[in-house]
Parts: sequence; structure tokens; C-alpha cells
Amino acid sequence: MSILNVLRKIVQEVGIAPDLNAVLSIIVSRVQKAMKTEVCSVFLLDKTVQRYVLMATHGLNQEAVGHVSLGLNEGIVGVVAQRAEPINLQDAFTHPSFHYLQITGEERFHAFLGVPIIHQREVLGVLVVQQHEKRRFDESEEAFLVTLSAQLAGIIAHSHATGNHYALGASLNGKLDVRYEGVSGAPGVAIGRVIVVSLPADLDTVPDKTTDDPEAELQAFNQALEAVRDEIRQVAANLSERLSVDERALFDVYLRMLDDNALALEVSDRIRAGSWAQGALKEVISEHVRAFSAMDDSYLSERATDIKDLGRRILRHLQDEVHNDVTYPENAILLADELTPAMLGMVPEGKLSGLVSISGSGNSHAAILARSMGIPTVMGVANIPYLRLNACEIVVDGYSGRVYLNPSEELLQAYGRILSDERAVLDQLNALKELPAITKDGYRLPLWVNTGLAADVARSLERGAEGIGLYRTEIPFMIRDCFPSEMEQLESYRTQLAAFAPALVTMRTLDIGGDKALPYFPIHEENPSLGWRGIRVTLDHPEIFMVQVRAMLRASVGLNNLRIMLPMVTSLHEVEEAIRQIERACHELRDEGYDVKRPPIGVMIEVPAAVYQARRFARMVDFISVGSNDLTQYLLAVDRNNPRVAGLYASYHPAVLKALDFIVHEAHKEKKHVSICGEIAADPGGALLLMAMGYDVLSVNANNLLRVKYAIREVTLEDARQLLHRVRMMHDAEEIHQELRRSLKAFGLTRLTRPATPEKE
Repeated sequence: MSILNVLRKIVQEVGIAPDLNAVLSIIVSRVQKAMKTEVCSVFLLDKTVQRYVLMATHGLNQEAVGHVSLGLNEGIVGVVAQRAEPINLQDAFTHPSFHYLQITGEERFHAFLGVPIIHQREVLGVLVVQQHEKRRFDESEEAFLVTLSAQLAGIIAHSHATGNHYALGASLNGKLDVRYEGVSGAPGVAIGRVIVVSLPADLDTVPDKTTDDPEAELQAFNQALEAVRDEIRQVAANLSERLSVDERALFDVYLRMLDDNALALEVSDRIRAGSWAQGALKEVISEHVRAFSAMDDSYLSERATDIKDLGRRILRHLQDEVHNDVTYPENAILLADELTPAMLGMVPEGKLSGLVSISGSGNSHAAILARSMGIPTVMGVANIPYLRLNACEIVVDGYSGRVYLNPSEELLQAYGRILSDERAVLDQLNALKELPAITKDGYRLPLWVNTGLAADVARSLERGAEGIGLYRTEIPFMIRDCFPSEMEQLESYRTQLAAFAPALVTMRTLDIGGDKALPYFPIHEENPSLGWRGIRVTLDHPEIFMVQVRAMLRASVGLNNLRIMLPMVTSLHEVEEAIRQIERACHELRDEGYDVKRPPIGVMIEVPAAVYQARRFARMVDFISVGSNDLTQYLLAVDRNNPRVAGLYASYHPAVLKALDFIVHEAHKEKKHVSICGEIAADPGGALLLMAMGYDVLSVNANNLLRVKYAIREVTLEDARQLLHRVRMMHDAEEIHQELRRSLKAFGLTRLTRPATPEKE
């Protein structure tokens, strides 16, 4: 069998393994056999003791597994990990770092090949093969092991996240201040209790929980089971005339699977043993999927998909049953594999204190919403055992991107002081809410807000917002089960317009696609960021676009403070077509008796193609707005939702700043109003740069508005221009970032920089 086929077979087996122990057992066994060596072993890093522990072996003494370990710089294994590169030795005994491990029996083996297991630049462990004879492993053998270790790295990281692994310190076991690293999603500190939330009908994200009321769980499961049986019978009846006898028989197979003596019995037994219904269902479905997937018969192996589908159907009904029964603590910290806007809306007002997401980055849509709501958030915490943490006490450090489980009294006191300091700063900033953002030398810069959630309106007005620069209309779409009607949209839009009248409200037309998905209108693409999104979707679906525009126009009747903004434009043709449809909607509504006026229409500059057509767009529309978050993503070719490249996403990259500078000057040549509604505008240092560039309006999230206002009021326009001049001379994003921090301190704005947070190693 070729090396490629061996790899494929191993990956296949690993993919259906129940936990990390099984994965490691498969790896060491298959590698030893494929490479015809005498030993294959895996050492994994246990962060709680900072040692590499022997976790699996084929060839060494099995009694050593879990007991033998090496320090970070100890032995050849330690050298492999430290260098983060393979070491291939003819005779390991002669290497200066050789360290003999008793009870392993390794004294019989001379040849040694070790490769690091690396995930996102972090060494998780070392994969080792050994052989009795003295020889160097050849290049193909080394390449095979390196390839396999890369596959293993992702599986280990995922197993940490789901908790399906050997102790390795992921279980608290009384240990205090267990730290996990992610990236900052929204600044601030939160202390509270974990509520694990799962994606709709996603078995893999169902958390592990016990139940005190098995009978209630059994009742919920049986109701869900009967609902799925009814669904299948209904579908079978609807399709009966269009299906062959064999195809109709498939529905009978589904019903038999749901019989009390099949899957249902196993789930019920687990519930009676103490598991909640969703967890019991996940376990049983997973076991059956693994069993069927491993079968050589193609027909039987494909039944794994059917079983998974049944599991999702049952889970959906179970989730519907329990959605309204969740009890949220006063300081709830939502923890999810993937945070969604709908999850944020699940928690009762005033109880949501923090957010933690396994996937995503600090620039994802969920993180932007969290910043808008002022909720401390950490994203991309890939190795936290989240499925097992329900009700655990936790500290969320949104400044450093860290999460602490089982915090000590000392740590709680330290973060409590930070919370007190934050409240004190906010009290001081609140005195500014009625004052304008005007520099010491008299230059006034209007500050608007970005909104989307209903709670944003009150929060924005409380902080003295002068208008809305971006109303994300997709939010009302994302928290529903179907497209909202024209009347439902009208009511939502009228709330925003009326609350801010006569100040202007800028409504962005539906901007879905990318990381903003509608559950009832899925868009599946290999590269969604470069796919069907924004204006592309709505122009392809004029029935959606026209309903939305009509609702906006009707909502503005008598107020006349509406501005319509078109997202993700790349060509003049798109703008022409959208304007034509908006004007058509105006004519239709006037014919129907509504006193509508054509609102100002603008475009969002979010992609490089639009940057270099900024002046042409300015001639066509009434205003220009820059969406710096997406613009940064596309200029730097960095997916802002991908934690692997989150470190490359730099708002202060010289190329980004040059593009922002270019846009405002091009639009001003046509005497058009230019605003910016990206995250850079919500940063005090970024706000000063944008003011110096000449932006007419900054639109920020409500929670940063007062910070930005304070920064503007403490400097002169000339101070900001000199800062911009210095930054223009720099060639590195980090250098620019450091200059902004230095300048803020020089301007007396130290309180606006990130507070120092406790370091717990």
C-alpha cells in the first residue's frame, strides 16, 4: 500500500475514534506497522505540570503510559519540542541530550526519529519512532511522520476543546487559575458562571450535563421522538407517488431505527443512568455513526449519514423543548463552539456578563456585536474543554484574550479591582455625554453610532450619539426563523428612525453571506468571503431587496431622516441597478398614497476595487462610508474570522491607512460627505488619525463613543495632524500601534489605554 493510502486509512480511522486515547492508540499502532519499526510513541504536553507525558506507545512498556514524563528541556524529546523541528538520529544513545527513561524498556533501541506536533505555532507534543538497529530513517519516512503529526495536531486541539481526552490538566482536579489563551474579541473583564450553548441541531456541540429529573428528560425525549416519527410519516406520504418501492422503503428503515427497541432504548437507558436527554442522544448517535462508518460495505457505511440525520432531527425538537427552561445566573458567561447573534439574544436583559467562543477571531461579526453591546469577549480559545464546563466559575479577560477557570480568591480580587477601575472611568466619561466632540482648538467632529440590536438604541442615546452611521439590518433577519415581512421590518426600522429623529439614520441594506448566515437561507461556499454576499445577494433577489427598501421608505414617512447605504459594491453597474430599484420603490409607494421622499443613497467602500473607484462612486451617490473591517480583510488577504491568521489582521497596517487616506481625499474632490464605521474609528488613537485625515463623521459602537469623544476633546487638530504625519513615515503595523500608545500617554489620555491585567503563568 502506498504511503498516501496508508495516511488516508489512518486519518479515516482516527476520524471516527471516540476520544483522544483511541486516536493515540490507533496512531502508534498503525505507524509502527506502516514504517516497520519496533516502537512508535506519543508524548503530549501537560500544561499543568509543564512536562511531556508518554500518552501512548506501541513497543515500549505499557505500564509507563501516563506515568513517564520529561521536562520541557529534558531529553531528545525536549529538544525536538524546543526546536520545533524533526530530529533523526542513527544512535540516540550518543546524543548529548539523551535521557534514559526507566520502566520503558527503550534501552534496546538505537535509531530515533522525533517530530513535533504543532497546532497554530504551539507545540502540543512529540511523535517518536525507534528501532533496534543503528540507522537513519530515510527522507520518505521522515516526511510521512511529519505529515501525520500535522494531522494529529488538529485532532489533539479539538479533543482539548471538547474535553474528549486524557487528563492532561484539562480537568480542573482542584487546580486554581487554569488559564486558556484566545484572542481579544471585546475589551473588559467579566466574572461569572458558564452557560454552555450549542448550535441548533449540532450534535457535536451538545454539552455534557447530568440531570436531577430523569423522568422529565425521558418525557422530553419521547415527545421529540414522536415528533420526528410524525415528520417522517408526513414526508413519506407527501412523496409516496414520486418514489419507487425501494425508495419508499427507506422511510420504513428510518422509523425502525426510531423504534423503542433500537436507538430509543439506548438513549432512554442513558437518561435513566443520569444523563440529560441531549447528551444521551449525542453519545448513542455518535457510537452508531462510528460503527457504521467503519464498515467496509459501502451501503452500510453510508447509513451513518442517515443515523446522523435522525439524531439532528431529534435534537432540534429537544432544543425547542428546553429553550425557554434555561435558568441563567446573574452573571452569565456564554461559552460556545461558535457564537452567533441569536445566542446573544437568548440571555435575559442584564444577565449577560461575558462571552467565550472556541472558534472565530476578534474581528468576526460576533465579536463586533459584542463590542457594540459592551460585553467582554474572548474568541478562538481552541483548547478549552467547553462541553464539560457548564456552571463553572470563570474569569473572562477581554483585554488580554485570556480565560481563567476555577479562579483563586487572589485572582478574583485582582480582577475585581480592574472592574472597579473600569466603573470609575465610565463615571468620569459620563459627564461628557451632553458635550460635543470638539478639539481644544475648536474643530468639531460628529460622532455617530453603529446599531443593530434593539438595546443599542437606548445605550446610544444615553451616551450622546448624534446619529446612526450604520444600522445593521441583517440582525433582525438573523434572529428569526424566516424572512421578516414588510410590516415587521417597518416596525423595526421605525423604532430606530423615530428614536434619533431629526438626526440622520444610515440603514445598510441586507448584508448577508461571509460570516453572517441566515439559518433559513443558507449559503454554502468554499470561500464565502469572496462569494455571494452583500449587494450581490440582494440584486440577485430583487423580491428581498424591494420588500426591505419599501419597509425603510415607509418607516421614514414624516421623519425624513433616513439614509440608505449599499454594502460590498465593486462596480458602477451594481450601484446603478440598486438606485434604480430604490427609485422604483419610491414611485410605487407614492402611487399607493404614501408621502415618501427619496432618501440620500450612499455606498460602503469595503473592497480594493471600490477604493480605486471612490471618486467615480462619489459622483453617483450622495455620501460615502468606509467599512474598514472588511476593507482591512481584503487588503491584507486575511480572513477576519479565522483564528489561525488573526495575528495578521492589523487595522494599523500602513497599506490600510494609505487606503483610508486615499478614499477620503478622492470623495472630497467631489464634495461628498465621508464617514467611517469600522472598528478603527472606535479606538481613540485610530479616531485621532481619521480626524486628521479629514473624515466628516466617525461612527462607533455605543460603548466606545465616550472614550473617543474624550480623546478628541483633549487634543488639538494640529496635534492629531502631527501624529498622522509621524505615522505616515512608519512601515510596520506594530510600530504604528506603539506610536499611538505613546502619543495617547503624551496627550494625557493614559486612562484610555488598556489596563494591566494579572499575569498567571
